[in-house]
Amino acid sequence: MKLTKLAIAAGVTGVCVAGAAHAATLDDVKARGQLRCGINTGIPGFAFTDQQGNWQGFDVALCKAVGAAIFGEPKVEYVSLTGKTRFTALASGEVDMLSRNTTWTYSRDTDLKLDFAGVNYYDGQGFIVPKALGVTSAMELDGATVCIQTGTTTELNLADFFRANDMSYEPVPIETETEAKEKFLANACDVYTTDASGLAATRSSYPNPKDYVILPEIISKEPLGPAVRHGDNDWGDIVRWTLNALIVAEEKGVTAENVKDMASAPGDDPEVNRLLGTEGEYGSMMGLDKDWAVNAIAATGNYGEIFDAYLGPDTDIGLERGLNALYTDGGILYSPPFR
Repeated sequence: MKLTKLAIAAGVTGVCVAGAAHAATLDDVKARGQLRCGINTGIPGFAFTDQQGNWQGFDVALCKAVGAAIFGEPKVEYVSLTGKTRFTALASGEVDMLSRNTTWTYSRDTDLKLDFAGVNYYDGQGFIVPKALGVTSAMELDGATVCIQTGTTTELNLADFFRANDMSYEPVPIETETEAKEKFLANACDVYTTDASGLAATRSSYPNPKDYVILPEIISKEPLGPAVRHGDNDWGDIVRWTLNALIVAEEKGVTAENVKDMASAPGDDPEVNRLLGTEGEYGSMMGLDKDWAVNAIAATGNYGEIFDAYLGPDTDIGLERGLNALYTDGGILYSPPFR
């Protein structure tokens, strides 16, 4: 079917990132007294402000965990960044890390000089449409107007999908989730496309969520994860192993509630002992205190607790774990060994 087109001038946004290296990031963070963490400008479940104006969410929790690993408590300054500004902010040193639903790709790793510190959410790109359009498949979107965030992998995936299926579309460029919501609800575009988790999150904030349908097709792999800039492997280790600590904590049953008790004395599981600093000198290997992981887990809970709090079936977002379940529960999530 041919959908209505709007006369929108398509913009193609290039991102140029200076590859400045910033060694000794940990020293800079400690001297400053807080971590500067780049997050989304606002997306339900992942990065949002609560009624007290405090940042919360799945991606925000990782910032808190890293801050707590360093300082013993989550001393973090949150810097909200768009898809266009996030990489320059990281490269310039405006932020120390990104925790902003960013896809790990070859070109971002090698050309933009990012180091991805793991995957905290396995996602894929999808489409949402008003139910009133009667569309049930992405293969029916020929001629559609599509709201698309500039400077993202979704922009490139969209072009690939329509070209591969010999269909045309009219892009409606947007920069933030807020702008996407406003334009989509105002019928400035027929379709909105982004990561499937983002679609579910955004739909939960619509006045009438049931009036909108997420189409079944997933058109890409989107491994989302925290990123740091090239040039400081020691800093990358801290972000990477903080994420891993949250994952292995779920596997081992270490929670925000019991972590202090479990860390009070060595237990029967050697890996838990190493994680919680009751065995070995694992914190000092990264320039941190021995209880770095205890502080991170106490601040946010383990990976499963974070997922359930912000994205899980009992939230407005309502996502199942899927690929993001532990490998022991049918997913693909696990941490390398703490050894």
